[in-house]
Amino acid sequence: MKKLAVFFIGIFLLQNCGTSEKTTISNNSHKPKNVILFISDGCGFNHVDAASYYQFGKTGQQIYEKFPIKLGMSTHYSGGVAYNPDSAWADFSWVKKKPTDSAASGTAIATGEKSYKGALSVDTLKNSLETIVDRFEKEGKSTGVISTVPFSNATPAVFVAHNENRQNYRDIAEEMVMKSKTDVIMGGGHPFYNPDGTLVSELAERYVGHKEIWDMNNGGKPISSEDGKVLPESEYRYVGGKEVWDKLSNGTAGNDIDGDGEIDYWTMIQDRESFQKYMTGETPKRLIGVFKSGQASQVERDTTYEDWTPFSAPFIETIPTLKEMTLSAINVLDENKNGFFLMAEGGAVDWAAHDHVLNRTIEEQIDFNLAIEAACNWVEENSSWDETLIIVTADHETGYLLGPNSNSNSEKWKPLKGNGKGKMPSVEWFSGGHTNMLVPFYAKGKGSELFLNSIKGKDPVYGDFIDNTDIGKIVKSF
Repeated sequence: MKKLAVFFIGIFLLQNCGTSEKTTISNNSHKPKNVILFISDGCGFNHVDAASYYQFGKTGQQIYEKFPIKLGMSTHYSGGVAYNPDSAWADFSWVKKKPTDSAASGTAIATGEKSYKGALSVDTLKNSLETIVDRFEKEGKSTGVISTVPFSNATPAVFVAHNENRQNYRDIAEEMVMKSKTDVIMGGGHPFYNPDGTLVSELAERYVGHKEIWDMNNGGKPISSEDGKVLPESEYRYVGGKEVWDKLSNGTAGNDIDGDGEIDYWTMIQDRESFQKYMTGETPKRLIGVFKSGQASQVERDTTYEDWTPFSAPFIETIPTLKEMTLSAINVLDENKNGFFLMAEGGAVDWAAHDHVLNRTIEEQIDFNLAIEAACNWVEENSSWDETLIIVTADHETGYLLGPNSNSNSEKWKPLKGNGKGKMPSVEWFSGGHTNMLVPFYAKGKGSELFLNSIKGKDPVYGDFIDNTDIGKIVKSF
């Protein structure tokens, strides 16, 4: 064990940056006006490094890696096993035992409470839990959730909806669109497009709410596929049914979110140009964006290219980047003088990592990185670090990503090998699912010091670590 610790201190010096220093800090005196939470779904420390090797040729260069608070974070669910550094580094397979899922980990982040896998902001008895979004709305702040995957997927959904099963997409989407007080929702799951951004004949609508929501913003016109067939009624089940879908398309979806007795309707956008339009200038009161992909933004686009380096396959030009969604969401939310909460998810890092597709993993992580850079620039140009808190983390690690030839007799855990800027790093995957490895946690701005009060232990590789419930507990305490 001593030999292992020495090896990692040398290799991972940039990552071992946690601190055990604890101070007594008043939450009231460190209350931020705005909180922006970035979650890279499935991202471990090595996913960050893989993208950095390709992007910069070396590690430690991401803007968030220079944040003052740099820690690890444990991710176990209510029925799992709490992270134990000794066990994790003594047994190569330990981190693969009973890992969490995005729903349980997202619930922990959003509410500060552990729950079972598949739970969306409900406890182990299936009672609703208060989320960060719920708390901020009670404080008169604006809220929003955006993602590069369907917005009713687990991570964005846990902040707005409450459901005993993450697979209940219809009910989840309906709650988010028709019952919540949220001001901004963005993501994929467009019913009329394939995952590669092409129009489909049979148009499923699993992720965006009922059909009436959609049709509200489409002028009441029936939507046809490219071969002229009108979408059959049965195909509306995946987005929640025809009634709600129609309202969204007709521009009459919404509810009273401010108690004035008037319905606050959603403005829906679909084209990339519309997302870009709202990055600056005047904005509607509530904005919902459903980009033109049946699933995620770019991860499932054309896979026929022989050159499997990142960015070799042309991107779907009609789909916004996470940076564009982030800036348009902030532009809407910043209209509230009381402040706002925004959760922005890079949701498809997980999808690519499940399939061990390194080029798409790198693409998705870089897209995530650029969104964080844009948010940091917004803080410095339009707000300040004295009133805004930015948190960057992940819900869990996916793929057990390590250096090549790990789990050998001589060295169990080898680092990734960089091969220069613009070149794929050398890696190896050791799981097709999630793991219990620590994930990165970075914070900067008002209130970030509070996380130093919640350190749970010290890892020989990644230093001090907190638990995912600490995010919900601390942010809700502001």
